[in-house]
Amino acid sequence: LRYKPDLIWSDGDWEAPDSYWNSTSFLAWLYNDSPVKDSVVVNDRWGRGCSCHHGGFYNCADKYRPGTLPDHKWEMCSSLDKLSWGYRSNLSLAEVMDEMSMIEELVQTVSLGGNYLLNVGPTKEGVIAPIFQERLLALGRWLDTNGEAIYESQPWRVQMENTTDTVWYTSKGPVVFAIFLLWPRDSFLHLSSPIPSPGTQVTLLGYAGTLKWEKSPGKGMLITLPYMLPSPLPPQSGWAVKLEGVQ
Repeated sequence: LRYKPDLIWSDGDWEAPDSYWNSTSFLAWLYNDSPVKDSVVVNDRWGRGCSCHHGGFYNCADKYRPGTLPDHKWEMCSSLDKLSWGYRSNLSLAEVMDEMSMIEELVQTVSLGGNYLLNVGPTKEGVIAPIFQERLLALGRWLDTNGEAIYESQPWRVQMENTTDTVWYTSKGPVVFAIFLLWPRDSFLHLSSPIPSPGTQVTLLGYAGTLKWEKSPGKGMLITLPYMLPSPLPPQSGWAVKLEGVQ
């Protein structure tokens, strides 16, 4: 009543059935009489056995990854600390998710139509540890360049390349985005799923100009990526090509 939340994320449902939590009565009030009844969204943790069955969107389980495109709204819940959802003073660097893993989880989740929830365990004073700040800022920088392929996107007719799990697709209307997690050694990106047309145009997000492409001998298209100078720094993870005029 006081805060009028847009989302209520319930947890701990496995401890008892929904009758113990009085979930159905609360949800009936929430959707029929509460001040947020027309706008609120809830997850699926409202009693033992509810997960993946009831809710505005499904969490199903922590770090849940569906193998195919779900037919219900869903969310992938992950944590930067691989071993905990709360703060741990004895955390080691090896137990923190790296930048590539974050981007990979985000891309796979969005390609399958999901929302990505990335957890950080703050200290008792409410401070986010520097290592977590660094990871979140890195993800933000990646989204500054590639966010067009993520924000307000929809799943495409194909979610990932059949030949690899390193190329994932999203779409916005007629525009298709192919997000590749590994840079090809020969700098040629082969996409077998898009069907190009004479007017097809290809661009790389964050790179000026258009990219050359040709039809593949089998099916799909072969895209010539820009030459990348060798760098002593670890390579960035994840790039997105924007495909216009494909089916």
